[in-house]
Amino acid sequence: MAVEDGRDEYTQDGTVDLKGNPVLRSKRGGWKACSFVVVYEVFERMAYYGISSNLVLYLTRKLHQGTVTSANNVTNWIGTIWMTPILGAYVADAHLGRYWTFIIASAIYLAGMFILTLAVSVPGLKPPHCTETNVANCRKASTLQLAIFYGALYTLAVGTGGTKPNISTIGANQFDDFEPKEKAHKLSFFNWWMFSIFFGTLFANTILVYIQDNVGWTLGYGLPTAGLAVSIVIFVAGTPFYRHRVPAGSPFTRMAKVIVAALRKWRVPIPNDPKEFYELDLEEYNKKGKFRIDSTPTLRFVLVLSDCFGIFFLFHFSFFSSPVL
Repeated sequence: MAVEDGRDEYTQDGTVDLKGNPVLRSKRGGWKACSFVVVYEVFERMAYYGISSNLVLYLTRKLHQGTVTSANNVTNWIGTIWMTPILGAYVADAHLGRYWTFIIASAIYLAGMFILTLAVSVPGLKPPHCTETNVANCRKASTLQLAIFYGALYTLAVGTGGTKPNISTIGANQFDDFEPKEKAHKLSFFNWWMFSIFFGTLFANTILVYIQDNVGWTLGYGLPTAGLAVSIVIFVAGTPFYRHRVPAGSPFTRMAKVIVAALRKWRVPIPNDPKEFYELDLEEYNKKGKFRIDSTPTLRFVLVLSDCFGIFFLFHFSFFSSPVL
């Protein structure tokens, strides 16, 4: 029997250790692993918002840029921050896996934070102090100074592209959806996950912003950098307890296959019995550690709209292409 063999103690969702071996549920994953992930997120959000919350003020006060230019530069950087996770998620799912993508991206992230802290601390890497009310009268930052500062910012953006899409999924992978208790614990994990984000953000927008405005930018940027370093150490310390998923290939390829299959079969009659959608029984999906996606009528209106548009364009083409009598 499975219980005698001990197979029931292994996870059923396909998770493995770093060497690709099946993992025992009692040895890896669960809250023991997720505690490292949650603590990491507190420090990482503190680091990110400690930089981004007051960035416009630094550009205007210290780099002597105009308000419009500063705001535009910050929005361009934030836009990049939210675009790079697409690349990071692709690399993780198709090639390196989430853990190693996260580790490499964290090193890049920390390097960007360290260079940024140097840029706001070393006198030669920023313009001289200016007491003029109008920043247009102040000495502008040199090309080298701007290159180092923005190079650090966008290095940071590349790093977050690998950490942002993977850290939450690493946490979710610590719970087996095929085990009822762990499935319930996953919902609790995301509650704590959101709490950690809000706590780190609150600390950054209050304490760190106050330090930057009233104490100095060196300490105001040094603390987030140190916090990020601590968070990475905490995450790495939890490595022996993590469950991992094997890279499953490019998600874009699978998406393209679904779209092509939907276009080819959009006129196939829908069976009345939902069980006819699947080739295997539910037990077979459970044995293989795969999820069966249940059928839903939620997006059926898309088919109706496509039929309507098809009729419209057919009538439109036929009418305007007919010869004039």
